[in-house]
Amino acid sequence: MGAQQVAERFAELYGAEPEGVWAAPGRVNLIGEHTDYNDGFVMPFALPHETVAAVSRRDDGILRLHSADVEGGVVELRLDALAPQSDDAWTAYPAGVVWALREAGHEVTGADVHLSSTVPTGAGLSSSAALEVVIALALNDLYDLGLRRWKLARLCQRAENVYVGAPTGIMDQTASACCEQGHALFLDTRDLSQRQIPFDLAAEGLRLLVVDTQVKHAHSGGEYGKRRAGCEKGAALLGVDALRDIPYADLDAALARLGDEDDEEEETVRLVRHIVTENHRVERVVELLTAGDTRAIGPVLTEGHASLRDDFRISCPELDLVVDTALGAGALGARMTGGGFGGSAIVLTEATEVDTLTKAIEEAFLKADFTTPRIFEAVPSAGARRLV
Repeated sequence: MGAQQVAERFAELYGAEPEGVWAAPGRVNLIGEHTDYNDGFVMPFALPHETVAAVSRRDDGILRLHSADVEGGVVELRLDALAPQSDDAWTAYPAGVVWALREAGHEVTGADVHLSSTVPTGAGLSSSAALEVVIALALNDLYDLGLRRWKLARLCQRAENVYVGAPTGIMDQTASACCEQGHALFLDTRDLSQRQIPFDLAAEGLRLLVVDTQVKHAHSGGEYGKRRAGCEKGAALLGVDALRDIPYADLDAALARLGDEDDEEEETVRLVRHIVTENHRVERVVELLTAGDTRAIGPVLTEGHASLRDDFRISCPELDLVVDTALGAGALGARMTGGGFGGSAIVLTEATEVDTLTKAIEEAFLKADFTTPRIFEAVPSAGARRLV
């Protein structure tokens, strides 16, 4: 739904025009998976798919929420009753942002909100971050809080970590808030320094396809948390603040200190190896894109998938089928993207091969008796912004 339609529906629900309409996008992570909560490097870009919110202020301590994408009427919440992990519905994400803002000392006295989103849920494309960021940006503007984009992202991450209870890193919220059209965002998640890397695939005759396997995942599930705890254990055993502090050149020595892969630390060895090599892959992709050698990033993406599949062990048969089929049909590179256990894969290809690859993947899913995947082109797009 466009801004005008969202505003019109807001007026129908609440009996007055909204004070504004905002949008925040989902994201695709080009490379750098599970490195963000290890103080490492990531490289996402924003999608044209976004969450749009019409919002007005209230002064009575009431938050009213409505989504065009969820069955049911307006949900009314009292701000003074908001408490972490008290809500397991979609409303936890916008309510969590309001809670985080108020916990940080910002005077938010209520809001009326109507939302509509084109970001696929459960597809590893950060639908939750888009929802959080659009609310944060709207309230930042309406209440004149003066918070910079990176700070809004931090507050949104706190909302998801503490209020929702999902142990996610900072990448998704920063990507939604800070990405620029035609660029990928090289983000150092330790100090939040950013560098916009030109990423104009169309100009080079290339395309990046997103293949949504339709296998849903959830960040608040236990497996994601286990991986994070395992990484923290590895850092502690190696005597560093975070796995980011293990240089790629020192990886073999670090793994040797952890012990043989046949012993009780086998899982820790695998997790550490993925994080250290993945950080190195991000740096390699930055170098290649900066040098204008975009096609050469394909094998690096594929290496990333093998590491996520074999070391981090968060792939699934549908994601592996996408990657194997795409590579067999001539793709330059492919890998799963997002938190894992389902969601989406990305495929880098020549523009002339899009139809061939799409057909091959669809036929492979049909033969395997998997749900038909959703396949679309990922175009690096603008980050969060005010529309009206």
